[in-house]
Amino acid sequence: MSAEGSARRGVNTGQHSRAVLVTRASPWLSSSGMDRSSRRSTRALALSALTLGGLLAATAPAAAAPTGPDVSSWQHIDGRLIDWFAVKRAGHDFAMVKATEGLGYVNPYFVPDSLLMRAAGVARGTYHYARPELPPEPQAALYAATVLGQNGPLDLPPVLDLEHSGGLAPAALIDWTHRYLNTVRALTGRVPIIYTYPTFWRTAMADTDQFTGYPLWIADYRGNAQPEVPGGWPTWTFWQTTDSGSVPGIAGPTDLNVYSGAQGDFARYANMGGLFGSS
Repeated sequence: MSAEGSARRGVNTGQHSRAVLVTRASPWLSSSGMDRSSRRSTRALALSALTLGGLLAATAPAAAAPTGPDVSSWQHIDGRLIDWFAVKRAGHDFAMVKATEGLGYVNPYFVPDSLLMRAAGVARGTYHYARPELPPEPQAALYAATVLGQNGPLDLPPVLDLEHSGGLAPAALIDWTHRYLNTVRALTGRVPIIYTYPTFWRTAMADTDQFTGYPLWIADYRGNAQPEVPGGWPTWTFWQTTDSGSVPGIAGPTDLNVYSGAQGDFARYANMGGLFGSS
């Protein structure tokens, strides 16, 4: 996938431990032997402990959001396979893999990546790189056939990578996008995700708000606390924060992404079922 330019910078997300406060009753105090002042002191200490515990709970950072790279044949330098077990050990929960492009291209590393990701327990997202100068329905069919429906265990919903207009005017590109998404949804039974970046959406898609029913995967590398969300979307679902990340097991610079929680529990969204402690 491409990005908006080298001026954009990624952000790092880290996992933080929660502080836990445990209080114990003093062994030399008993309920029958306390005088009034002792009871007042004990109540004050207990109240202070509860207050401090509440403050700690209120200020403790939330668990780290799920993260993952996205890859294509470019990450297979000299034909090397990605070590997906190393990716998983590094703390990444998912990855997005290029499946297809246009009417005939299939990523030659799509199958080995898919198999090794599943073996490592990495949730799989897959994307089609759109060529809007070509008809959308055959592209959707190629994608769905390649990914085998994208609705099995450890599968995130399908992704349309829309960052190229194919020379279409906004109205025609909007129509093309509707047709592609409707076809993929019919073939897979899942609501697709749209990948794009703000400048493209504002210009090539005339900042349309017709696609807010589809989850948004947005590329924005400027290092802000939140990405820019175009097109009337209320929020983002995935955020591509950088195109120059480093991930153990993957050669060279790699795009990195984070999941917002906008679609609910990640394990459920990724069809993990009972895996990894999900319900």
